[in-house]
Amino acid sequence: MCSVPNTFFQTGSEPGHLSETLTQQVMRSVRERIASRQLSTGARLPSIRSLAQSMRVSKSTVVDAYDRLAAEGVIQARRGSGFYVSAPAMPLSLMDVGPRLDRDVDPLWVAHQALTAGNAMLKPGCGWLPPDWLPHDTLRKALRSCARADTATLGDYGSPLGLGPLRQLLARRAAEASIDVTPEQIVLTDSGTQSLDLICRLLLEPGDTVLVDDPCYFNFHALLRAHQARIVGVPFTPSGPDLERFEHALIAHKPRLYMTNSATQNPTGATLSPLVAHRVLRLAEQHGLLIVEDDIFADFQKEPSPRLAAFDGLRHVVHVGSFSKTLSGAVRCGYIAARPDWISKLVDLKIATTFGGNSLAIELVYRMLKDGSYRRYVESLRLRLAQTMGPVVARLESLGIKPWIRPDAGMFLWCRLPEGVDAADLARAALKENIVLAPGNVFSLSQSASDFLRFNIAQSGDDELYQVLERLLKTKELLGILPGRC
Repeated sequence: MCSVPNTFFQTGSEPGHLSETLTQQVMRSVRERIASRQLSTGARLPSIRSLAQSMRVSKSTVVDAYDRLAAEGVIQARRGSGFYVSAPAMPLSLMDVGPRLDRDVDPLWVAHQALTAGNAMLKPGCGWLPPDWLPHDTLRKALRSCARADTATLGDYGSPLGLGPLRQLLARRAAEASIDVTPEQIVLTDSGTQSLDLICRLLLEPGDTVLVDDPCYFNFHALLRAHQARIVGVPFTPSGPDLERFEHALIAHKPRLYMTNSATQNPTGATLSPLVAHRVLRLAEQHGLLIVEDDIFADFQKEPSPRLAAFDGLRHVVHVGSFSKTLSGAVRCGYIAARPDWISKLVDLKIATTFGGNSLAIELVYRMLKDGSYRRYVESLRLRLAQTMGPVVARLESLGIKPWIRPDAGMFLWCRLPEGVDAADLARAALKENIVLAPGNVFSLSQSASDFLRFNIAQSGDDELYQVLERLLKTKELLGILPGRC
């Protein structure tokens, strides 16, 4: 049996649990490693001496913890050999992987509230366009066209790589952003999320370190925890990751991947500068770092900003795209552009996990791209978002809610709340008023954005939103932020 590295048991990685004894802390650490699959049934635990050193506790504390866990049947002692995991692993729960910070308004909570909210609820915290912004007439036309397709299109599984003509179109679209990729280097997927999942399956092993921006898209955290990765945040600036902190993280943590948005970053709306992009790629090459560039907001930009995949030529960068944000959340179609030697491996993983693709959704996207209707719609969408940005900024600023930057494109505003207001408290109070907000700490690995909210400007046009915010911001008793609060 394999033993487990002591680094899995280092203290100081998670805040909270202040009332626990040292013995209880050791027991919790072991249980969490079993729940997250870092310790499997039959795995050998570190020796009493080594665990005591790594957790900075006495050997008697570890002996006490191991004895209690053995009494519970979680582990078992083998004479002359040590302690081993005896309990079968419980079903993986993302709530048990990683710190339980802001649990009631964590990333999965926000997604759940936004996805299950009825039409009567306002959703300025969600990450998609309102239904009445979507091209329903164009979608219906494309659906009618698909309905007249041959029986193979309507009934067969799609090819593993995905529809060839759509991959050709995507390669030409990539060229417009200076990304040199052939159709054979593109794999179609069911969504951007599935693309990221397949990439993680290909490139990560449990315990690998992944860098993310802080703040970043909250589902990066959940997805990486599901893959049992160790996540390290790098502060994000208006022009990209903080380069000094980025380099320090590479040296200190030796990460396998860096997962990021390069354009209209979620949640800040910031855009990577050419200077920062070149420096990130130089550091990646020096340190053997692979980069996953999630570019699902690309079509919100009129003129393409710098893409890491364009500068790198897909040597160290995997590029991901999707149509869910612009076209429809019900039309799930994404893609991966990667270096040639990874394509067959990604296809194998796609077959193993989904067997085929959503061929009808893929056909629908292809027909809209081919006839030019998608391009015309996106042009009007950009204009509408640009016209919406100013009024939303003005109304938020009138309440003392200040944008971190004013993005050049996209639908997100990253906003600081008035002094003393906690975003999680505000989100809880707003939910009672049938409004779903996105508090800053769900995007922040370091939990340093407690005074920020992300607003979706396309979902922020209702007068009721601002009336409720104004009332809640004046009613600090409701938010539990009276002076002197502990």
